[in-house]
Amino acid sequence: MTNLADGIAMVAWAWIASLLTREPLLVALMPVALRLPWFLLALPAGVVTDRVDRRRLIMWMDVLRGVAFTGAALAIWAALPLAAAPQAGISSPGLYWALTVAAFAVGAAEVFRDNAAQTMLPSLVPHDQLERANGRLWSAELLTNAMIGPAVGAVLIGAWLPLAFGVNAAAYGLAVVLVAGIAGQFRPEQRAVRNWQAELGEGLAFLRGKPLLRTLAWTTGIWNLLYQMVAIGVVLHAQENLGLSAEAYGLTLAGGAIGGIAGALAGERIAKAFGPARTMPLALSISAPCFALIAVAPGPVTLGLCFAAMQFSGYVWDIVSVSTRQRMIPDALRGRVNSLYRLLAWGMMPLGLVLSGLTVSLAETVIPRAGALSLPFWLAAAGALVLTLAVWRPIQRGFTAS
Repeated sequence: MTNLADGIAMVAWAWIASLLTREPLLVALMPVALRLPWFLLALPAGVVTDRVDRRRLIMWMDVLRGVAFTGAALAIWAALPLAAAPQAGISSPGLYWALTVAAFAVGAAEVFRDNAAQTMLPSLVPHDQLERANGRLWSAELLTNAMIGPAVGAVLIGAWLPLAFGVNAAAYGLAVVLVAGIAGQFRPEQRAVRNWQAELGEGLAFLRGKPLLRTLAWTTGIWNLLYQMVAIGVVLHAQENLGLSAEAYGLTLAGGAIGGIAGALAGERIAKAFGPARTMPLALSISAPCFALIAVAPGPVTLGLCFAAMQFSGYVWDIVSVSTRQRMIPDALRGRVNSLYRLLAWGMMPLGLVLSGLTVSLAETVIPRAGALSLPFWLAAAGALVLTLAVWRPIQRGFTAS
């Protein structure tokens, strides 16, 4: 349910921003507000996750996200009808900044919620079943987040703008009810003395002592930066260069999710067949050609195929990476080490969004806007190629040593 809401929001945040302004940097700023909490709050989230009942933390964070989406829906409804978006500036500054604050609140809750959920999973399944559990969980998430959600979001936006945010609030409310029914003990062993600096120090010392985890963390971080350059850049590219409607754009993303679901379901078998040391670099190597092909894709079908290949490889990587991490980290430290890992892996996302907007804004002063809108994809492709070559050997050595 929460990933259905996230899938709807994937289209809704960027699309509503593009209805208020056509400046690429301002369009990117709203998704930046959604991702910035991963940089600001990842470390506190780790400490909190290792102190409280993780199931209850998930529930309260979903309540907060539901409230934020309700506020966003009401703000949009009050501002209707929207004026035409200007090429420079914002047509409705009050609505734009209200939605940006709501996006930050949603992102802040997501940091705590997702860290708690990933930390809680090894308490539900045996460790030798983690690849299978993560694959099944992510295939369900992808089905809702990347296939059904964007399509539903596009339809809701086309029907009535506030609906895309109001339906999200209802989905989070139902998710709270579902999580409340999970039985089990999800509070970690309590420390006699609580000191957040010492607790973070323990997590940092563990991460420092695991070269493989460090390599996977910064590799994921750089890849996320590159992916965010593509993800936000494709919004204006799809509208202006390809002439796609909101519905067509949402269906393109949904089509790409088929590859992700296939990768999530096949990840366990691929990892067993090739071994993690070969699976991860091979999965990473697919990114560079996918990013480049997005720049030259002539229409929604080709664009969807690019996203499908990228999602397939990305989720194979995630299954091996996350399962390795969940196995290596003790339960009492899992929240803090996860948060440090995610600070590196997810904290780079806002930078990618800003870089994409800046790239287009600067490039269109010297080249036609159509070419400027495609430039982030070429830069991401070059970055992914360099990243793949740089980490191929370290990842293989890390798995051999561990």
